[in-house]
Amino acid sequence: MSLWKTFQVAWEGLTLNKVRSFLTTLGVIIGVASVIMMLAISAGAEAEIADQINSLGANLIMVSPSFSRGGFGPGQGPPPGLSYDDIGAIAQNVTGINGVSAEQSTNQTVEGGGTTLEDISVLGTTSGFMGVRDYRVAEGRFITDEDNAQANKAAVLGSSIAQELFGVQDPVGQSVKIGSTKFTVVGVMAAKGTVGNTNYDERIYIPIQVVFKKFTNARFNNDTVRLLYVSAESKDTMNSVMWQVSDLLMQRHGTDASAPGFNLTTQDNIIDARASTTETFRNLLAWVAAVSLLVGGIGIMNIMLVSVTERTREIGLRQALGARPRDVQLQFLLEAIVLSLIGGLVGVLAGVGGSYLFNALGSMRTAIVWSSIPLAFGAAAAVGIFFGYYPATKAAQLDPIVALRRE
Repeated sequence: MSLWKTFQVAWEGLTLNKVRSFLTTLGVIIGVASVIMMLAISAGAEAEIADQINSLGANLIMVSPSFSRGGFGPGQGPPPGLSYDDIGAIAQNVTGINGVSAEQSTNQTVEGGGTTLEDISVLGTTSGFMGVRDYRVAEGRFITDEDNAQANKAAVLGSSIAQELFGVQDPVGQSVKIGSTKFTVVGVMAAKGTVGNTNYDERIYIPIQVVFKKFTNARFNNDTVRLLYVSAESKDTMNSVMWQVSDLLMQRHGTDASAPGFNLTTQDNIIDARASTTETFRNLLAWVAAVSLLVGGIGIMNIMLVSVTERTREIGLRQALGARPRDVQLQFLLEAIVLSLIGGLVGVLAGVGGSYLFNALGSMRTAIVWSSIPLAFGAAAAVGIFFGYYPATKAAQLDPIVALRRE
């Protein structure tokens, strides 16, 4: 019997009981759709993390002080850390950069517009912050070099802080009290939202020199900065800039490569670290989807075994009319494969459609991994072959005489 004729017989066998055939494919549909949607959710989470980190600025290099857990040895002082003067040194001596800025933060009580807010993040920074971090001011202006040179009591409010303190009033020109110091509001930042665990709309920006003078413990160096940001001109210059910054800071602070006293981190480093934390989540989702496919395959095998039992007389009659055992085996194997492929096709449509719908209506971002479609479809075909082989073989091994006597 030709392959096409065998396929026609197999298709007729499936269409004789449409409802049962449809219910049999449900397991495969759910499994394939799960594979596509689970991977889309995982890829969407990774893309969201990358976009959030990249939104902080282009080609950023973050320089932070490093400290040894073992403390200081006999006769050794604390590591030199990073200082405010490092900003000017980097700007003058490092080539291939767009700008450099620094941060020093403190949490303070803020009063303004008749409202008091507690534990507000106050960030001391420089004029380069705007260009390096790719932020925008919605009203007024940002901190200037003059503000830092003269330690002016100027403050720029995050959009949420401005709303909470002054409501519908124009905050620019108003006074706020940060800690025990009075500041004049010179600007309001454009809404930025939350990145990671930080809400950038609930911060206040002031000159870093004011932080040194008003909010730094006198026992410590009052020009030490927590973080330096260096913006490279392009991705291609990142390695060169990192080498120049590292070499310059080691010279300035008298350290060497074995213990430089600072760490250099790029956005790619952070993205890779965050991506590794989502890998376990992705693997878990993949296993859940695989189990769904396995359940679907078991359902196909179960129904095919029932079908072989119900159609024993049909099998005996076909063999009596000249069908070879391999023709019978191929017929039932094709039925299992067709069921799984139909389930796979519907599952692909459901998975892609569900991913788009989840992205549009849900709170989590999804990004379809197009390579998952042939993977899921191929897995569905493999399920049909693997779980259909045993029932097909059992049908081929039936004795035609015994099969014809079956009631």
